[in-house]
Amino acid sequence: MRYVPLGRTGLHVSRPGLGTANFGEFTPEAECVTILDRAFDAGINFIDTANEYGPPGGGEGLSEEIIGRWVSRASGRRDEMILATKVFKPMGEGPNERGLSAYHIRQACEASLKRLRTDRIDLYQMHRADDYTTWDEVWQAMELLVGQGKVLYVGSSNFAGWQIAQAQCAAEAKRLLGLASEQSLYNLHTRTIELEVMPACRALGIGLLTYSPVASGKLAGNSSGKSGVRRARETWPSAPGGAQRTSSQMTAYDALCQEIGEAPADVALAWVSQRHGVTTPIIGPRTAEQLESALRAIETELVPEVLTRLDEIWPGPGEAPESYAW
Repeated sequence: MRYVPLGRTGLHVSRPGLGTANFGEFTPEAECVTILDRAFDAGINFIDTANEYGPPGGGEGLSEEIIGRWVSRASGRRDEMILATKVFKPMGEGPNERGLSAYHIRQACEASLKRLRTDRIDLYQMHRADDYTTWDEVWQAMELLVGQGKVLYVGSSNFAGWQIAQAQCAAEAKRLLGLASEQSLYNLHTRTIELEVMPACRALGIGLLTYSPVASGKLAGNSSGKSGVRRARETWPSAPGGAQRTSSQMTAYDALCQEIGEAPADVALAWVSQRHGVTTPIIGPRTAEQLESALRAIETELVPEVLTRLDEIWPGPGEAPESYAW
């Protein structure tokens, strides 16, 4: 297992990290425990969750509860793990049970600590930016939690490049460390973060965590049924000619994977793990079998020729503004 610094911090995280969005909703607790045990044995020390993960309509928080029960079963296990969770999404019907107000951040943090059965959250991530709360208020709340020892590092998720810069500037004005990491959607099909998020993270020393390497199963090709991926590739972002382009891309992609003798899902994960600028790809297995496949794929080295052909099939947008203005 490889361990790398999380951005400019001294915290080392495993490559890959374990995502738990399926826990409690698509994966029963017994299977979750099997996945957690195997990940731990493999050397994964980074577990990512969110306060909203769990069956919708009242089951939010179940993923955190499952992780909390697992961590508490073995003495000393907590100190070997880096627990990351998130705040923003609605956790109730009340107007203050969502967002990034100081009120909700404090309330949500206390609730996550209780569900996770821990005294601290190692990485507390804002699940998205809040258009209605100032950064002064957000950082005041985060600074208090850090000062109390309830949060060690703060991260963002699903931020645009300009929001990352704005958040970091506001933190530095208060002489705070600011963002340790950004967590973004990134895979062969969806490479939008290459425009501005990746350059922003690189320039500011912010670690980049990526999720959905197989695009919720859409890049699993003909292996989707075998591997038990949560959702098959039935829909893609719509655009003029988009369906036709995606169909031809998938045909070319499946053919390339068959040619090199690798499953499409494994190639997709291997590609993300080799991307310059990605600190840790987060894998989100639904089953123990998927975890085993992901652990193998993360160690697969794609040769330069294959990487070039993947870029031809799934071209990236390039970095802004060079890609469109210079």
